[in-house]
Amino acid sequence: MIKKLSVFLCLAYACVYALQAQEAKSYFINMPDSLSPLLTSVNRADCIDFLESNMKAEVTNRFGSKSEMTELSPDYIRVQMTPQSSWQMKLLATNDSTKVICVVSTACAPVCDSDIHFYTIGWEELSASSFLTLPRMEDFLSMPDTLLNYEVRDAGEKADMLLMKADLTAESDTLTLTFTTPEYMEKDVAGKLEPYIRRPITYVWKEGQFVIEE
Repeated sequence: MIKKLSVFLCLAYACVYALQAQEAKSYFINMPDSLSPLLTSVNRADCIDFLESNMKAEVTNRFGSKSEMTELSPDYIRVQMTPQSSWQMKLLATNDSTKVICVVSTACAPVCDSDIHFYTIGWEELSASSFLTLPRMEDFLSMPDTLLNYEVRDAGEKADMLLMKADLTAESDTLTLTFTTPEYMEKDVAGKLEPYIRRPITYVWKEGQFVIEE
């Protein structure tokens, strides 16, 4: 009985280790179709095969247009889904050495804005707020309370929609958020805000969550 239990535990440990050792490409290929409206499982597998063969990883998607995988590493993938949209995923280790999948979907129509989601390695969605606190409008603007330039203050009030472009990277466990709200505003109004716009906000993955880089 003890011997059988030992064998079972060894097999269970081996299965868990094998799951943890899988690379981003394995999870990408096995992603549910419901989370991949443009790419079929065959499309996803073809992208991997093409890029690993040093070929252009371009496929014809479900809508008959072209999608191209542009980056592939053991823990990162980037796909240009359409000329106006991109998709990124990153494997991130949590405190207990398991992994979560971070997915960034960006649409530029014409101003870029991103959605950020987190999943288990089985593609069950997790609460994004458990891993990331998104910035507010004022986090991107450094307008002092004593500012007396009413044209600038008026421009700030016209920035009424928070738009951000998010980027993951293959090289590090970072997430960069770029303020894109001014791009949808009238040029002269956005120009008044420009001196008060802060640089992009960078988060680093630390102890199972994204925290703002000091």
